[in-house]
Amino acid sequence: MENDSFLSLLYRYFFFSWLFRDADRGGSAERAAAWRHNREQAPWLLVYLKRWLGLGLLSFALGCAGSLADPTGWAALPGFIFLSLSLAVDSVIVVAWLGLRLLPAPCAPRR
Repeated sequence: MENDSFLSLLYRYFFFSWLFRDADRGGSAERAAAWRHNREQAPWLLVYLKRWLGLGLLSFALGCAGSLADPTGWAALPGFIFLSLSLAVDSVIVVAWLGLRLLPAPCAPRR
């Protein structure tokens, strides 16, 4: 971990795909193991949700401050654009967390 670059650590801090395994590859035992692994990693999604909610609140505050500073609204634009991006990421995280917590394990395909 000490050899990781700053950008790699920043990516891992905000994006969670590196925590999960592809449950769509391999045999049925490998898929079941990947599903169990992904369910075990599901609580970390709440940590990422808090991070993105914090970023969304910060960008909303920056957008509001920008709209007060510039009556034309151009200074507020980056804050509100990033707010919409963070809301989209938040919704993906919530759906992934709910799916991993509530859905049953996928069955092996029949041949």
